[in-house]
Amino acid sequence: GVLVMLLCLSPAILPASSVYKVGGIFSSTGRASFLGDPEKKTMEMMVEKINAAGGIDGHLLEAVIYDSEGDPAKAVSAVNKLIHKDNVLAIIGPSTTPTTLAIVNFVERAQLPLISCAAGVKITSPVKPWVFKTAQSDLLAVAAVYQHIKARGIKKIGIITVSNSFGESGKAQLLAQATDFGIEVVQAESFGAKDTDTTAQLTKIKSASPEAIVCWGTNPGPAVVAKNVKQLKLGMPLYQSHGVASPKFIELAGDAAEGIILPTGKILVTGLLADDDAQKKILEDYQVDYKAKYKGNVSGFGGYAFDAVNILAQALKGSDGDKNKIRQALESMKNHVGATGEFNFSAQDHNGLSPDAFVMVEIKGGTWKLIQ
Repeated sequence: GVLVMLLCLSPAILPASSVYKVGGIFSSTGRASFLGDPEKKTMEMMVEKINAAGGIDGHLLEAVIYDSEGDPAKAVSAVNKLIHKDNVLAIIGPSTTPTTLAIVNFVERAQLPLISCAAGVKITSPVKPWVFKTAQSDLLAVAAVYQHIKARGIKKIGIITVSNSFGESGKAQLLAQATDFGIEVVQAESFGAKDTDTTAQLTKIKSASPEAIVCWGTNPGPAVVAKNVKQLKLGMPLYQSHGVASPKFIELAGDAAEGIILPTGKILVTGLLADDDAQKKILEDYQVDYKAKYKGNVSGFGGYAFDAVNILAQALKGSDGDKNKIRQALESMKNHVGATGEFNFSAQDHNGLSPDAFVMVEIKGGTWKLIQ
C-alpha cells in the first residue's frame, strides 16, 4: 500500500519506460536562428506545461532537442541520433525547408512521425505517410493574395520575384494559380537578393500595362521594390508576400510602405482580431506564457512549434506510444485550432490548412491594419 501511495505522489520514481520521448531538430543557432530559437524555446515551454498538468495518459514527456545550425548534413546526423540512440516516438522540426527535405527519407524508412515547422510545399506534397507540417505553404499565401486581387476586379498583374528558392517557389505558385482566379500575369521579372535598384524591371512591368504588381521576396529586396514603385509613380496597388510580414519591412521601406497589402499569419496582428476569432484566445495565451518565460516577443515561427507540440500531444493520447496509432491520429485530426490556423489533416493533406490561415493586412501610418 505504501508503495502505491508513493507512486501516486511522485512521477519521478515511475519506471523509465513510461516516459514518452519526443525529438526536436531546430536551427537554434546560425543564420536561421531567428526561426529555430523561438521554436526550441516554445517546445521546451510546452513540454514543461504538459508535464506540469500530469503528462499524457500518465506518461511524462521528455524532449530531446538537437541544433541543426540550419545545415542539412547536421540535420541528418541529428535524425539518426533521434532514431537509433534516443528512440523517440516522433520528431518536431526541422526549422527550414532544406533541413527538412534532407531528413524526410530517414523518418519514412524508420516509420517515425515528423511534424516539420518549415514552409516548403514540397515537404508534404506529394504526401508522404509519416511527414506532416504546421507552417503555411506559399501555395496558401498566393491564394490569399489572389482572392483579394480578384475581389477588387483586377484581371492583369505584373510580378517581380527574388531569384532564390523563396522567390522561385512563389513565382511557380503565382503562375500556376493565376487562371484559377481569372488573373493574367502580363509580365514576370526577377531581382537578386542583394540588388539595390529594380527600376529597369519595374519599367518593363509598367510597359505591359498591368493593374497591380505582386512582389515576392524576403527583406531587404522588397523594400527596394516598394521605394522604386513610389519613385516611378506607378500609381497601382503593390502587393507583397508574407516573407516581409514583420516590422523590419516597414522600417526598411519607410513611407514607401504606405498602402502596401500583404498576407500574414494571425499571430502578427493578434490584437486586431475580432473577439469571436477562434484563434485569438490561443494566440493571446501563448504570447503571455512566452513573454513571461523568455522576456522576448513571440513570432509566427515559434507558433509553428506551438502547434506541432499541441498536435503531437493530442495524437499521443490513447496511443500507448504506438507510432502507427500516433500517425493515424495525426492524419485524422480535424478542427484543431492552433496559433497558425485551423488544421484539418487527411490522407490527401498533411498540412491541413486553408488560405484562411492568412489574413490580409494593409500598411497604414507605419503599422498594420486588418482588411476585412
